[in-house]
Amino acid sequence: MKFNVPTKLTFLRLALSLLIIILLLFPFYRVGFSFTTFLFHDILIDVRYILCGVIFVMASLTDYIDGYLARKNNQVTDFGKFSDAIADKVLVNSVLIIFAAQGFIPAIIPVIIIVRDIIVDAIRMNVATKGVVQAAKMSGKIKTACLMVGITLTFFYNLPFELFGLQVSKLFLYFGTLMSIVSMFEYYSLNKKALFSEFDKK
Repeated sequence: MKFNVPTKLTFLRLALSLLIIILLLFPFYRVGFSFTTFLFHDILIDVRYILCGVIFVMASLTDYIDGYLARKNNQVTDFGKFSDAIADKVLVNSVLIIFAAQGFIPAIIPVIIIVRDIIVDAIRMNVATKGVVQAAKMSGKIKTACLMVGITLTFFYNLPFELFGLQVSKLFLYFGTLMSIVSMFEYYSLNKKALFSEFDKK
């Protein structure tokens, strides 16, 4: 099977996501290796998170580039849409779960995001069997963008905003979480007729 450039970028994003997960979770101390840490304005910086932040930015950029190239070169495919959605969820949701487990963010954020994704995916699958294809909406795109910005700032210890006591990283994460709820209700509202069409016939 030949993959076009947008799909290759999607798989690159998936590979970068797995690299981030390994860097964040692998017990490097057990193999005699440790990442450098240093103090910056009383903030203890772990180079591992800076490295993961750089990789996360690169992965996030592929999300924009692959979509742009697919539309520009008329290379939008069902497989591309499917793999792109998986790569996005692996990239964002896995990092949110790890951040919550490590105490960087409240656990309610990944819980809401993941529950929302399950409900939206269930709606999409249900209406797809009835011939309805629901494209991504602006609320969902805003949600993803806000979460990616919030995650990036968290990786970089909310700098430079942390120096001024401004929790900008959490602001983006909370707003992205709110937009995820908004987009969930939007998907439901747009597809409720198709969801319950079989009951209308009875």
